[in-house]
Amino acid sequence: MFQDNLFLMIVFLLFALSGAIQLFYYLYFYLAVFIYRHPDPEQEKKPVSVIICARNELVNLRSFLTSVLEQDYPDYEVIVVNDCSEDNSYDVLGEYLQKYPHLRISNVNKDPKFTHNKKFAQFIGIKAARNDILLFTDADCHPESDKWIAGMASRFDEKTDFVLGYGGYMKRKGLLNTYLRYDTLAIALQYLGMAIRGIPYMGVGRNLAYRRSVFFDNKGFGSHNHVMSGDDDLFVNSNAGRNNTRVEFLKETHTRSVPSSTFEEWVKQKKRHFKTARYYKGRDMFLLITEPFTRVLFYASFIILLSYLFLWPYVLIIFGLRLVIQIMVLGFGQKRLNEHGLAVYSLFFDIFSPVINSIIYLNNMLTRPTKNLWK
Repeated sequence: MFQDNLFLMIVFLLFALSGAIQLFYYLYFYLAVFIYRHPDPEQEKKPVSVIICARNELVNLRSFLTSVLEQDYPDYEVIVVNDCSEDNSYDVLGEYLQKYPHLRISNVNKDPKFTHNKKFAQFIGIKAARNDILLFTDADCHPESDKWIAGMASRFDEKTDFVLGYGGYMKRKGLLNTYLRYDTLAIALQYLGMAIRGIPYMGVGRNLAYRRSVFFDNKGFGSHNHVMSGDDDLFVNSNAGRNNTRVEFLKETHTRSVPSSTFEEWVKQKKRHFKTARYYKGRDMFLLITEPFTRVLFYASFIILLSYLFLWPYVLIIFGLRLVIQIMVLGFGQKRLNEHGLAVYSLFFDIFSPVINSIIYLNNMLTRPTKNLWK
């Protein structure tokens, strides 16, 4: 009897500790996105180079490129790196060249003796840029408004080298799309919240800005050029810090991307992103692993304690407190990032997302890495 009570008391203490850690993440990091107030924007309209890498993106270039080319900003260029496309992308770009003088194209021709990943295309675009402020997005993305460049560029002052933006996904029917958008919201609350708290660890290539000078001063992608992906998050993780990084997530500066249409496509994308996580700084890895680990521990210990009815009133109080704060913080976050209707799904997704992510991550660890894939 004593041993049973001792075991359950240990489980209860783990439950309370994991719940406290969870509340810390929600109230310190995630809530920071809602309570953050953007400082007054810089008045000077600094010249900007927008860089888009595209491989076989004919349909997306037709659909979305004009939303970048027709931004309300006085001084910017758009560089499209047409990287070994085989779908007549160049013909579409050629049409736009005649209409938009600020559009520039860097063509990379296919060479069977030389294979490369997206970082090479990114490097070509950065090298071609005429301006110090670089703003990145993808060919399958569109800005939410014509104030996108203005909003992102306005966060650069003499101390700022990085501006982290928000890139969401378009809303579609189906459970996969709902989960993808929920997952994107949760990740954004994490990386934006941690950046606000002085711990910038990643950005998303769908909406990210940094200085060209910082790229070359830090030898570009050199330290992780062998990694298939990571042209966005690894460069931020290596070079962004408390004093040189700002965030920008006002609605008019959001971008929207075409979402994965199948589960297999989403898993492939998720695996690619997980491959970069092992190269993060130790502090960042610890913080990123602690949250899902304590979440699993919280739910597992809750089930054990409730099945034995051990201190069940206190168990329910702690569980209910975390649940209320979780719903409230996610609700505030979805309002701030214009992702309405997702907080309620956390009742289900919050339990299973760390399990899904763990399976994908372990699969990544056990499979042989693939080199030089574009994305």
